[in-house]
Amino acid sequence: MNRKAQAIVLFLVGGAVLRAGSTDLYLRYVKAGLRPLLLAAGVVLMAAAVATVWYERRTRPAGEDAGEGEGGHAHREPRVSWLLVLPLFALILVAPPALGSYTAMHTGTALQRPWGFPALPAGDPLPLNVADYAGRAVYDHGRSLEHRRVKITGFVALDGHGAPYLVRMALNCCAADAQPVKIGLTGRIPAVLEPDTWLQVIGTYTRKRTKDPVGGGAIPYLEVSRARPVPAPRDPYDESWNG
Repeated sequence: MNRKAQAIVLFLVGGAVLRAGSTDLYLRYVKAGLRPLLLAAGVVLMAAAVATVWYERRTRPAGEDAGEGEGGHAHREPRVSWLLVLPLFALILVAPPALGSYTAMHTGTALQRPWGFPALPAGDPLPLNVADYAGRAVYDHGRSLEHRRVKITGFVALDGHGAPYLVRMALNCCAADAQPVKIGLTGRIPAVLEPDTWLQVIGTYTRKRTKDPVGGGAIPYLEVSRARPVPAPRDPYDESWNG
């Protein structure tokens, strides 16, 4: 492509990044704290595109058409190169889904040992995220969870035998490094569960656990007393395990 075409592509990239950063779409790609950097990157890319066009117009000899080389002979770029723009329009027009049950069940649990186990606040039921419950259940052997009802939200994933898990994808930086943390469900589970359905469950700690068939990591269980479907959260990823 000539410089003008390159500037158009650069401008579209910047516009797509700016659009994603100015809406909740960016949460499908990166963690929430990176939003300012994403917006700044979009502005820089668009400014670079405008500067490229300005520089090209200023330095081009008078009467020379874009795409002409030495001796006034036009050098046409292959039209197929414009296919590079198609992914940009896909980014602008189509919001990709967050990683879900397929990824979760083909990736081993990423549960990590917490630095410590702070005292839990009062509340019944007590709201907890998937990683916090799983960490306390596995590495603290449920000591801080006994005699407490907890409320946890995640999406449903089913293994090859139809056993249900409650999952959140834990995020370090961006969706490319997202890994699942899983909780097995037992007790009063809805008769019909669809993968990727978001579920809010209320239940209590149980000593039951299993090994993840992918990687062999420990998966704790929750004894469910009540469950109900809920809308997907604004941010589908869990960033709590790394602050």
